[in-house]
Amino acid sequence: MPLDSTNDPQKKSWVGAANVPQSDFPIQNLPFAVFRRRGSDEPFRGGIAIGDQVLDLRLLSGEAGGWDPDARAAVLSAAGPVLNGLMELGPAAWRALRNAVFDGLLEGSDRRAAFERCLVLESRVEYALPAVIGDFTDFYSSIHHATAVGRLFRPDNPLLPNYKWLPIGYHGRSSSIGLSGLEIRRPWGQILPAGRTEPEFAPSARLDYELELGVFIGNGNPLGTPVTIEDAETHVFGLCLLNDWSARDIQAFEYQPLGPFLAKNFATTISPWIVTLQALAPFRTPHARGPDDPVLPSYLRSSAIDAAGGIDIRLEVDLATSSMRAGGEPPQRLCTTSFRHSYWTVAQLVAHHTVNGCNLRPGDLLGTGTQSGPAEGEAGSLLELSGGGKRPIAVGSRETRAFLQDGDTVTLRGWCEKSGAARVGFGAATGLILPPRPR
Repeated sequence: MPLDSTNDPQKKSWVGAANVPQSDFPIQNLPFAVFRRRGSDEPFRGGIAIGDQVLDLRLLSGEAGGWDPDARAAVLSAAGPVLNGLMELGPAAWRALRNAVFDGLLEGSDRRAAFERCLVLESRVEYALPAVIGDFTDFYSSIHHATAVGRLFRPDNPLLPNYKWLPIGYHGRSSSIGLSGLEIRRPWGQILPAGRTEPEFAPSARLDYELELGVFIGNGNPLGTPVTIEDAETHVFGLCLLNDWSARDIQAFEYQPLGPFLAKNFATTISPWIVTLQALAPFRTPHARGPDDPVLPSYLRSSAIDAAGGIDIRLEVDLATSSMRAGGEPPQRLCTTSFRHSYWTVAQLVAHHTVNGCNLRPGDLLGTGTQSGPAEGEAGSLLELSGGGKRPIAVGSRETRAFLQDGDTVTLRGWCEKSGAARVGFGAATGLILPPRPR
């Protein structure tokens, strides 16, 4: 997706907070969410972040006189309680709405008064899921994560032979996806203790987070019609943060032969804001494969993907234990990495998912899988950081963690920044671990 005037880092908004250098939401970002005023009984509606404000698209739809037809259709479709209608309209409508909103929020805009009437302080809103998520598929796109986890279980053969040929994934559970702020009950399940031959039914003792991105599908594809690698990104509405909570001990016993099930379907957390590919355009990176990697089938190859299929999205995980919060200690950063290290790109995930004719629908969600980098401190899960629980890491002033304990709060953050571009952020995705329900 080429740069356009909405990516110009010299442009400023008349919303002052959008011009603060470390703001997640400058005028060059304009991510989407669904919100309403906190504590009200008003309907949820689409919104766009700008600085410390949220632009109410339901109100803005009444101010859309004189807009071009695509922009007007887009803002009307975004005025309701979910964004599926907007997602379905496709790239031309998304681009038209972005341009119209950008022009209205731009410093010196003659539409300032109309837009000001549609702003709400972000501190005064609450969010809902941005779409009806019909299906959720989670991939395994970080080779560094796959190798590190494989090494724990197969030291002599950590990377399975199919990994470099296709994006590995499994179908998850959309009903248990929730927004940032979700409280996660420690799940029960069947666990096989070391040295035993029979499992026990118990709460998970090896609860973990997974640092991921979520990919929201926009316009779908008909059943039986694959999406080509060249067209794949035209079917992507945008990206969010995603934490696919995992019970590693339940997973270890159940995953063979069909893969994850109860170990992962109890909770997934996403951030409320969806950042568009146009906002991420300045941060594209080459996606070069290694000289020893196999030549992929043609449906996964593209010169455009080689040149700019990656995205340098910085990602981090912070942890705060209950005792750290009680003692006034700040959260501890556990990891910082980047999505540019991903072995498989967003376009390849979409192309592979549909190559057999599988139909994706507006609002479907793809997870990238845990994102880890090549360096120490870039591991996107406690499973990796603690060496499978064998090397607990120090947290706060007097605690250690091999896996999550009750009362722990995990926060994911993401952003893009580089010289010559405006910083673009994703906000946060936070979750609190609660004790298991009594039996």
